Amino acid sequence: MRFGLILSEAFTGLRRNASMVISVVLVTFVSLTFVGSAILMQMQIAQMRDFWTDRAQVEVYMCTTVSQTDTCTDGLATEEQTEQVRTELEGPALAPLIRDYTYLDNEQAYAEALELLGEGYEDFITADQINAVFRINLVDQTQSDVIREAFSGMAGVEEVQDQMAYLEPMFSALTIATYVAVGIAGLMLIAAVLLIATTIRLSAYARRRELGIMRLVGASNRFIQTPFILEGVFAALIGSALASVAVWGIVEFGVNDYLRERITFIATWVGVSDLAVVIPVIVGIGVVLAAFSAGFAIRRWLRA
Repeated sequence: MRFGLILSEAFTGLRRNASMVISVVLVTFVSLTFVGSAILMQMQIAQMRDFWTDRAQVEVYMCTTVSQTDTCTDGLATEEQTEQVRTELEGPALAPLIRDYTYLDNEQAYAEALELLGEGYEDFITADQINAVFRINLVDQTQSDVIREAFSGMAGVEEVQDQMAYLEPMFSALTIATYVAVGIAGLMLIAAVLLIATTIRLSAYARRRELGIMRLVGASNRFIQTPFILEGVFAALIGSALASVAVWGIVEFGVNDYLRERITFIATWVGVSDLAVVIPVIVGIGVVLAAFSAGFAIRRWLRA
């Protein structure tokens, strides 16, 4: 099989169907850009989840003089109630689950609140109105329900809060956005597959006389099919290359130059190093789908 002849036939087909090839390139470019963006978004969610799971705390808030829950009917939590919580945290049932914990009494929590709110609030709130709090770091954040069950309903404890509960809605929203991007990418990939198949059929029809002669002289089906498959692969490679550049631009300019400076509460972002995974994936998807659709289209045309 002469490789040079096959390449020549493939480029001839690309020239004859330039407008369709451009359409294939554009649709492949857009669809694979969505695929790459979805992969990057899922990587970002995973990094954020790992970061916050390692740092999220479970907070046990003690009663204040203004607490209204049933466990705070006696007002400000007593030293005995605080010690009871500490004893439970250090006891054999919970200690294996806890990496470490800190305790802020009312005065320390009050000073922290004024630091956040401003000194002007000291005329409106007093230390006994601010919850003393145990801040607990768990070995495994998924065990937070155990801490909640242990202290919910205990006298002197107003509330038990899991910080991850506040982050889950954000993770869910980002995951939904990922699914939307994947859905759009899927529709665009279907359009690209259909366009590639149509392009190959048009190219085969335009060269039907040549194909007939090749059959008469004994050319094998593989020899006839290969140039058409290469046409689809070449078009997909161009689209994949453009998508790779677009994904790189999203990371370099969208993430590194824009989001990283403006959204400071997110400490970990996807970077250029992650493209070593994303770009081969989108190029592979483009090439495989193009080869499959082109091969299927030309085989059906040859059987017709």
